[in-house]
Amino acid sequence: MTSWLTEPFQAEMVLRALVAGVIAAWLCSLVGCWVLLRRSVFLGEAMTHGMLPGVAIAALLGVSLMAGGLVAALVMAVGVAAIGRSPRLSSDTGIGLLLVGMLALGVIVVSRSQGFAVDLTGFLFGDVFAVRATDLVILGTALLLTLIAVVTGHRAFVAVTFDPRKAATLGLHPNLAIAALTVLMAVAMVAAFHIVGTLLVLGLLVAPPAAALLWARSIPRIMMVSAALGTAAVYLGLLISWHAGTAGGATIAGVSVLLFFGSALLTRLRARWVTAVVVGCVVAGCATDTNASDTTPPAPVPESATSDGVAVEGGAGEADGPLTKLVLVDPSTGDASVYDAVDETETRIGTFGPVDAVAGDGRFAYLRTGPRTAVIDSGAWTFDHGDHYHYFASTPAQVATLDVPVASVAASNSTVAVRPENGAIRLLMREQLGQKSVQQSPLVLPADAAAVVPYGSRAVTVTTDGRIWVTDGAGSAEVPGQCRHASWAVATRRAVLFGCADGAIRITGGEKNLTVTATPYPADAPAQRPTRMQHRARADVVAGVADGTVWMLDSRQRSWTVLPIADAVAANTAGDGTILVLHRDGALSAHDATTRAETTRIPLLVNGISRSGPQPVIEIDSDRAYVNDTDARAVYEIDYADGLRIARTLRTAVSPGLMVEAGR
Repeated sequence: MTSWLTEPFQAEMVLRALVAGVIAAWLCSLVGCWVLLRRSVFLGEAMTHGMLPGVAIAALLGVSLMAGGLVAALVMAVGVAAIGRSPRLSSDTGIGLLLVGMLALGVIVVSRSQGFAVDLTGFLFGDVFAVRATDLVILGTALLLTLIAVVTGHRAFVAVTFDPRKAATLGLHPNLAIAALTVLMAVAMVAAFHIVGTLLVLGLLVAPPAAALLWARSIPRIMMVSAALGTAAVYLGLLISWHAGTAGGATIAGVSVLLFFGSALLTRLRARWVTAVVVGCVVAGCATDTNASDTTPPAPVPESATSDGVAVEGGAGEADGPLTKLVLVDPSTGDASVYDAVDETETRIGTFGPVDAVAGDGRFAYLRTGPRTAVIDSGAWTFDHGDHYHYFASTPAQVATLDVPVASVAASNSTVAVRPENGAIRLLMREQLGQKSVQQSPLVLPADAAAVVPYGSRAVTVTTDGRIWVTDGAGSAEVPGQCRHASWAVATRRAVLFGCADGAIRITGGEKNLTVTATPYPADAPAQRPTRMQHRARADVVAGVADGTVWMLDSRQRSWTVLPIADAVAANTAGDGTILVLHRDGALSAHDATTRAETTRIPLLVNGISRSGPQPVIEIDSDRAYVNDTDARAVYEIDYADGLRIARTLRTAVSPGLMVEAGR
């Protein structure tokens, strides 16, 4: 048995193949981890095919095949990036077009060369047993340089993979980091294609890291486990190839894929075993009480969506991650722009005359200009699919003008409720707004609706007499509960919140029924209550200001926090127990909701805040807060988890007297 395992490697060519394959596996593991995390597998596949014309031309000219392949792969990546910048074409479109184009060019070049068929076969499928000593030197050099690059750029690679905006705020040059990762991908492919060929190199680049992701969580561990699995695939592939007489490169790639499926099966069995143990503990009485947890199902996806639940207007493309756009308005002139906080670019939209208020629904901004409202598409939005998100981008533009002065808005994926200063609340088709079309929703609201929040494909309404109704395509039905004098309304990811005369109510539920949970105001709370609440997108914790006090509601825990802060101008919360407060003197402070103590304070707006005119706001998302400063023509990006550190000062062309965030 031992001789069967070692006999093949007594041949010098097989031993060289083993060494070359192991180096290639380690190289692909270092790069493949980032390929998977950045979801660039399709780009990697295209780059492997895109190497063909470069290799073919290099062979005809008698120069290095690796140099030709590297240049062609990089040309492919640059072309994809250039096409992906178009708002009307997705990156997948560019990849598909260039893949076919480069492959066709390569075949044309090959067809013009006599006797190139053998070399082409080796290029496509590899010839692992033809590895020479010089190939080992090239592979070793590529591995060393890649390792240095991965270690040196680790922090930047992590930031640009999971949050490009954070990479920019930390000065990690995200564009340079993306370019470096693309070059590393090309180097790994070019160095390894001699082992397994371009058609199979993706097996080493993707399968071992994918299997490692099932067992490890940290990036260094994923790389180490991937390298071990890749090494095993090379050894087993060569062993099987020797004894079975199969193609070496193809066998290595095939074993890599089999190892992934084997890992997937083992992890599934492990999960079932863990589940069985947990169930056993529950039966034995060791489970804890979970009655307090909120197991409310997510709001239903609109029926008008596509088969994946995602409706995309023409000209929009899906983004790799969430975008952050700030709609800025000069209230005196009505100059409006959309500021991209990731790229630090500002797109001028137009001038709308004096604007006295602005509201946002996560994508659109509603500029109140006297008796009318201009609607601006920020060009970025998030589609909540229940268990995951889709992120989309389009070109910022004015899309509509409403003939009513909008006071507030609330939206779901498909519907937006527009509440004017006076008059009936209107439900509009949100997707059609992106197509510059104002269309009424087919949902029919109760005639005396005082506050409305879209909830999935339905709408939840509080009437003027305090009754609660839910409206869907079949009509309206009353929900047990009451909310007298509704003052504010907020949509979270799993619930609808209303501010009422005696407290707040939280409405949750699935398709069949809704549950109303009340959170009364504290007995010793001031009589003046907030009329507007701010929060991080889809979060269940909201905050607002009311005449010398700051209020925070944790709707899931049914608890209020009231802070006596006489000079509070604006407040917001990320839902992590911290309340951000902007003071009249221009200072920004953070407060602990549990202890009610101020934890941090920094000077921010140098000239303080005048009581006249529009007041600045605190817009907040998962890790950054934004505060607008009219006098400085700037927006401050605050890292509220790092002692209110000013991460960036975003200089704006438009004076940002009014601001709403979109995209998240």
